[in-house]
Parts: sequence; structure tokens; C-alpha cells
Amino acid sequence: MRVAGVSHTFGGVYALRDVDVDVAPGELRAVIGPNGAGKSTLFNLVGGQLAVRTGTVVLAGARVDRLPAHRRARLGIGVVFQGARIFGGMTALENAMVGAHAVTGGGFTAAVFRLPTHRREEREIRRTAREALARVGLADWADRPAESLPLGQQRALQVARALCGRPRLLLLDEPAAGLRAAERDALARLFEELKAGGLTMVVIEHDVAFVTRLADRVTVLDLGRVIAEGTPAAIRADPAVVAAYLGSEVSA
Repeated sequence: MRVAGVSHTFGGVYALRDVDVDVAPGELRAVIGPNGAGKSTLFNLVGGQLAVRTGTVVLAGARVDRLPAHRRARLGIGVVFQGARIFGGMTALENAMVGAHAVTGGGFTAAVFRLPTHRREEREIRRTAREALARVGLADWADRPAESLPLGQQRALQVARALCGRPRLLLLDEPAAGLRAAERDALARLFEELKAGGLTMVVIEHDVAFVTRLADRVTVLDLGRVIAEGTPAAIRADPAVVAAYLGSEVSA
């Protein structure tokens, strides 16, 4: 995934200015910075929740910046939003199935008349969802109401739902927010397993210790600009980054 020359304004104020980010296949890239740095704006521009007006976003050699979010999802961009966004009144399995429905090709007529193609697709979606739940450690929670899951499991359910779309690139916005230490550790292990499986991930996060444990490289934003980029060790040793963002967290 490559972001090149991306700028974005809100009411004439720059949220991002000439941002370049180049993420290699299979890499876990962390994006850090304080509130107002432009992290969530970058996330939404790549995911398609905001329109790119200046610059380009390229995935697997093809420009995606002019495509709506659902088209980007079909091309392999999975999104896990900040906070545990689940569908109430549905089981964990049904929540995960939503992610597969978003990228399948079954038509309206086949669904309405329950044609064989639709029934086959539904069986495949259910199988894919169960595999995704097992992958994130929720196999035993599949038939429970999603809203009954603890927060850490709800966050893992979001990841499972995104995995059902078979993403090439997984975007995660503040995935560790609000989690207890044990839940953060479980989530970190999950990300390590996904990275070992070759999934490309971009993680936006305030918890510096969490992301520097996981990331191959870190991009640091300040007031909409990239001020540093490098390995976690290099970022933690960068005097400008330490002074601006990490402070006492540098030893965490």
C-alpha cells in the first residue's frame, strides 16, 4: 500500500499535508501521534470513509483513492474502526458473516428466490465466518449474543468480521483503546499471528508500548505532517519524537 502526496483540509485547516506512507506487503506499520495529528484522517482516507482530493492511494499496484469504501473492501481493504462496533441482536457468528456478505457476489434475485447459487454462497459464508472466529480465538463464542461478549472479545470479533472479507490490507484504528492489560496482550498475540501469516496491517494507536512491540516500522505524525519514520528502536531514540510524543513513555 502506498499513500503519496495526500493532503486534506477541514474548513480550510490542514488535517494532513503532503503525507507519504509506503507499506510493504506483510508489514505491520504503526502510525502514532497525539490527538489532532491526523491519524484518523489518514485512516479514513485510505479506507474510503473520506474522499481523497489531493494525492493518491495505491493498493497492489492499482489506484483506489477514487473508489467508494465498498469497492475498496472488494479489492482487499479491511477496516476495524475505533471502539467495538458490533451489531446488537445478532450472534457473534452472524456479526462475522456480515464481513463476508460485504464482498460476495450473490445477486438480489438469487437471495429473494433462494436459488441454489444463493444457498451455496450462504454455506460458504457461514464456513468462512466460523474459520475467522476460530482464527481470533472465538470459536466457542460463535452462537452467543455479540453484545454479551467482554470488550476484548468484541474487539477480536471486529477483527474476525474484517478477516471474512479476505483483506490484503487490514486497517485498525485504536484497537487497544479501553482494553485491560490481559486483553491488550491477547490482542497483541493475535496481531503477531496475523502478521506471521503474511497479512499487511496498518495500526493507528495511542498506546506506544503496544504498537512498538508489534510494528516492523512506525510512522509519526505531527499536525498533519510525517515528522519521523523508522523501526521502533529508531523512533524511540529520535530526540524530536521523544520530546513531542513519547515523554516518559519511551521507557515503557
